[in-house]
Amino acid sequence: MVTHAQRHSRKGVPAFLLNCRRGFATLRALTFADRGLTEIPPLMVIVMKKGSSREDLARVTRSVEALGCRAQALPGVEPPTLAVTGSAEPLDPDIFERLPGVARAVPVDPPFKLASREAKLEDTVVRVGSRSIGGGGLFVIAGPCAVESEELTMETARLMKRAGADALRGGAFKPRSSPYSFQGLGKAGLVLLSKAREATGLPIVTEAVDHASLDLVDEHADIVQIGARNMQNYELLKRAGRLAKPVLLKRGMSATLEDLLLSAEYVLAQGNPAVILCERGIRTFSRHSRYTLDLSVVPAAREATHLPIFVDPSHATGRRDRVPGMARAAAAAGADGVMIEIHPAPEDALCDGRQALLPQQGAELIAQLRAIAAIVAKKAEAVR
Repeated sequence: MVTHAQRHSRKGVPAFLLNCRRGFATLRALTFADRGLTEIPPLMVIVMKKGSSREDLARVTRSVEALGCRAQALPGVEPPTLAVTGSAEPLDPDIFERLPGVARAVPVDPPFKLASREAKLEDTVVRVGSRSIGGGGLFVIAGPCAVESEELTMETARLMKRAGADALRGGAFKPRSSPYSFQGLGKAGLVLLSKAREATGLPIVTEAVDHASLDLVDEHADIVQIGARNMQNYELLKRAGRLAKPVLLKRGMSATLEDLLLSAEYVLAQGNPAVILCERGIRTFSRHSRYTLDLSVVPAAREATHLPIFVDPSHATGRRDRVPGMARAAAAAGADGVMIEIHPAPEDALCDGRQALLPQQGAELIAQLRAIAAIVAKKAEAVR
């Protein structure tokens, strides 16, 4: 059977290289022209020959590192291909093309290198325990905005398990606009989330807000969330990139898709391939909702990147009655997952109770989302 990559490749060169200059030039214009930037750190992609040995690959890697650069293997690409980052000056392809086992070295300059669809044709699949994110199906993260008490956390976790959620959300650290709002329970909240996981088997998704909390979250969570306010906290992103945990990266409230992908690049460039993007609404002049939920970013992201993308309709709309419709629309748009807030007693919630669904509403919505996702998957398979 001839694969998509084989149909669009020549002489064993990965398909993305055939059009990389054109594709990256387009992305460059979209991302950098409006910022007045003319210089972009260059990238070289080194394609190994079919049948090249591990020693050949190691030799090329050593040559790259000797120049003060970094070589990172692109997963799922055949023949083996290395992405070279970290060079402040253009690299001479001949340096690498004369090494044994190298087919060709191609200089390219995408604004986001490892996150781009050109860098990896196949969708990235992120493993979370026995579950998978990306590559088909819908992953549902549900739970309260914040961890408030042991009783609430355990009750909600059991309800989410019964409702069919794939993971439990809950903030132990809460960055709030007002310094007088509830800021979370901190480490004690993480301990409660760990207890909930032990009781239900649901993986935990919770946010880190700085370096200290990142270390604590890494100890307890299954997915580390970087919130919208920290999307461009580059030092935090670098540190998250050194974790061996998936990172859920929320789009900043004034960020473009390109901004989001460049932030994801910080995580990827540190060696962590398990990045999940999340649309949570952007600020516009509209006043009918808390933020404007940009669902068009889902198909746009699918075209631009191999990373999975989630949608958070709870934070975007800010109203309970509008969450189900937007969640269903996200599933219909082809999102890999949704993140929704559910609380047993929203009127008593210490954080964002107005946007939290009741458990029964959440269970009904999750069932609807599964049905929609199944239809979308069938249509996508028919297109293939």
